[in-house]
Amino acid sequence: MLVRGDLNNGEKLLKNLVHETVEAFGRLDVLVNNASSFYPTPIGAAGESQWDDIIGTNLKAPFFLSQAAIPHLKKQGGCIVNIGDIYGDRPLKGYSIYSIAKAGLVMLTKSLARDLGPEIRVNAVAPGAILWPEGDMDEMSKQRVISRTPLKRSGEPEDIARTTLFLVRDAGFVTGQVLVVDGGRWVVA
Repeated sequence: MLVRGDLNNGEKLLKNLVHETVEAFGRLDVLVNNASSFYPTPIGAAGESQWDDIIGTNLKAPFFLSQAAIPHLKKQGGCIVNIGDIYGDRPLKGYSIYSIAKAGLVMLTKSLARDLGPEIRVNAVAPGAILWPEGDMDEMSKQRVISRTPLKRSGEPEDIARTTLFLVRDAGFVTGQVLVVDGGRWVVA
C-alpha cells in the first residue's frame, strides 16, 4: 500500500496523508521525515518560489506531518526521525535556503523532543557525503571531500537506513539528538 501526496500542497493534505496511512495500516508507529528539495540558491539570485519550495519540503512539511501524527504516535509510544543534513549546522556555499531549512529541522527535532516526551521520542539523522549533488561536483571535488573524511570514503544510503532503524528500534532512551553519519568528516572539517 502506498500513500502519497505533494508535501507543499498545504496542511490539510498533510493531515490527510496521516489519516490515509492510519486507515491503510491500522496504526502509526513511526514517522520518518525524509523528503527533501535540494538545489542551489545563490544569494542575489534566489527567489521566493525557491524559498517556498525548499522551506516547504524540508521544514514546513515535517512540522505539519509531525503535528498530524502526534495523536497516533502517542497511542503506540512511537517516534519521529527527521532526516537532516550536516549542512544544517555548517552551511553549504550557494545553498543558503537549503542550509537554513535543515538548520530549522534540527531545531524542530529538539523542540518536538522537548514538547512530546515522554510519549514520543524525536531524533534526527544528519548525513554527510552519501549522495552527491546532481551535476554540481566533478570527480576531483568529490575526492577532495573524501580525503578530508577519516574513513576515506563516501557513505551509502544503507548507512542512513541502519542509523534510522537504530533510532526507531534500539534507542529507547534517546531523544532530541542529531546523529551525524558522515564518516567522521565532522571532527576534521
